[in-house]
Amino acid sequence: MFVRQDYLDRIISWRDTPELIKVVSGVRRCGKSSLFAMYGDYLREQGVPSESIVSINLENLDYSDIDSYQKLHDAVKGRKAKEGKTYVFLDEIQQINEWERAANSLRLDTDLDIYITGSNTQLLNSRLATLLSGRYVELRMLPLSFKEYLLFSGTKPDEKQAAFRQYLIQGGFPGIFSLKEPELQYRDYLSGIYSTIVMNDIIKINQVREMDIMEKVIRFLADNTANIVSPKKIADYIVSSGRKTSSDTTDNYLSMLENAYLFYRAKRDDIRGKSLLKTNDKFFIVDLGLRNLLAGKSGNFGSSLENLVYFELQRRGYQVSIGKLDSLEVDFIARKFNETVYYQVSASIADDAVRERELQPLRQIPDNYKKTLLTMDPVGDFNDIKGIFHYNIVDFLTEATVKTP
Repeated sequence: MFVRQDYLDRIISWRDTPELIKVVSGVRRCGKSSLFAMYGDYLREQGVPSESIVSINLENLDYSDIDSYQKLHDAVKGRKAKEGKTYVFLDEIQQINEWERAANSLRLDTDLDIYITGSNTQLLNSRLATLLSGRYVELRMLPLSFKEYLLFSGTKPDEKQAAFRQYLIQGGFPGIFSLKEPELQYRDYLSGIYSTIVMNDIIKINQVREMDIMEKVIRFLADNTANIVSPKKIADYIVSSGRKTSSDTTDNYLSMLENAYLFYRAKRDDIRGKSLLKTNDKFFIVDLGLRNLLAGKSGNFGSSLENLVYFELQRRGYQVSIGKLDSLEVDFIARKFNETVYYQVSASIADDAVRERELQPLRQIPDNYKKTLLTMDPVGDFNDIKGIFHYNIVDFLTEATVKTP
């Protein structure tokens, strides 16, 4: 099992804080259960006995008898170690109705250090807010970054560009590396993940009846990744295909897709007015393998690159929005504490007209925060374009050393 060190370090940092429940959330099959297994191995290496580590996966039929919050509470209490701290890992906890009542009660036992996972933010956050407000921390997990993908695949440095092209096609779900013939089997593997997300975390939870409309919304977003969209625009598209729907319905469906961590919404920021705009957002799909499964050849290269950068910024802890500057657009505004960085993403700026189009929004920004252009072009040693930093995207994703003037 490959170790996802960044996530492991983050969850370890919350060790022995029994007053807080640690929540690991994210799309299905992104590695939440594996993270718990890694953490369990770490604890054993630190001298924690196995009997002090309680792991319950509520999707496993071995635990089908745990079908209420009371039984969940009793199952954990019954396996509590006689001495010292007990580390409790509860996987896919949304399977249990009113699970938050068990979690809140268990939290009161200072000898229990509790960790949970879930694949639907609607169920997690609404329940957490009910009884656990201010008593939990959340670690949002994503599929493999490109840097992790290189590590998992054992790619040599001189094979990095070829691996990047493969990553754009297959995406970063860790299970791909368990396939005997990934290049032949990855589509079937991703299809299974997609079906599980749609049926278990969207259709079933929300009791969606018009499944064909939901499917159209999903495919529209996959086709229009990194494009500005609105509920009305999506509704108009569905109506044009012969099905009746409304903006309110598509808006509800968009929320369902966000709750299942399948798509992430980036709000628009008025750079001059320094306020969020209420309409016309962008949606980014959690994994490009899923996008290729849904959109096929209609997914263009430039928007795939923008999708990758969006999630890389998320992984690095930034709050990410898109920027509007009069009639111009800045792809990303990334904020973290007192740091702000503007990003523009383009496949290439070899063409003079494209180069000017991509640089113009950054030049017009009326402040002195760092401005960065990311492309697939070779950059060389000198990467400053009149105050705008230019990095190769593959180097940016792998955090390769780049020289600044």
